[in-house]
Amino acid sequence: MNWITNYVRPRINSMLGRREVPENLWIKCPETGEMVFHKDLEDNKWVIPASGFHMKMPAKARLADLFDKGEYEALPQPKVAQDPLKFRDSKKYSDRLKDSRLKTEQEDTVLAGLGKVRGVKLVAVVHEFNFIGGSLGMAAGEAIVKAFERAIAEKCPLVMFPASGGARMQEGILSLMQLPRTTVAVDLLKEAGQPYVVVLTNPTTGGVTASYAMLGDIHMAEPGAEIGFAGKRVIEQTLREKLPEGFQTSEYLLEHGMVDMVVKRHDIPDTLASLLKILTKAPANDVSAKSQNGAALTVAAKA
Repeated sequence: MNWITNYVRPRINSMLGRREVPENLWIKCPETGEMVFHKDLEDNKWVIPASGFHMKMPAKARLADLFDKGEYEALPQPKVAQDPLKFRDSKKYSDRLKDSRLKTEQEDTVLAGLGKVRGVKLVAVVHEFNFIGGSLGMAAGEAIVKAFERAIAEKCPLVMFPASGGARMQEGILSLMQLPRTTVAVDLLKEAGQPYVVVLTNPTTGGVTASYAMLGDIHMAEPGAEIGFAGKRVIEQTLREKLPEGFQTSEYLLEHGMVDMVVKRHDIPDTLASLLKILTKAPANDVSAKSQNGAALTVAAKA
């Protein structure tokens, strides 16, 4: 059945131009157990209407939602060596890549686009968690570096939306080498005098957290997002202590000074635009006077 589900059906749908229909038309809220029709969830930006729980949002949908009228220039996906270590665990790494590409219709985990958000030109980089857990490999690292280079060339800010389990183990040391590469790219953007804002989403962990995800001028986070390096269970086993309730969530990190603000998904475009207009000293004549933007003013002043 896996061969039919994962290969034959997507091929038939693509040939006939049919949209893929989810196998499960109803999604269960992890917080309340409420069942939500998938179309209602999609229309509400993958946020459960009743509970406000933020589900994972597909990378393509996030880019379309972020940019004005959903219009942006998709930055090219760099070509890198495929399966350089000829890695195999329960299945070949090359097969995992093929499966993920069929599932997500993406070359790798990172998508980047250039466009305007409420009139502010910026480059946005988004992780797709459904592509091998949003893990950072050579292709993702190269795409991130190229996105920073484009932002420098365009003299505009860059906004990062990480959603990742960390470095991609199937690429070993080649994956870990992307951590310093992306860190250098962040430094180059800052040297060019352009803001770098990170919007932390669920989950942001591992090597991604240990590099570019925590190097922003401003750190925003979606409600309830898990943010950390090692997992809670690993930390508890190492320390032999019970960790506090809500440990490694956006709200906990905000309380302890690791995050500047927690922003609901619906408010992110407006808040980003307000922040970037302040940081780039752009005219503020069309900045909305929402209370969320008042928080943006406070954070930008601290930055």
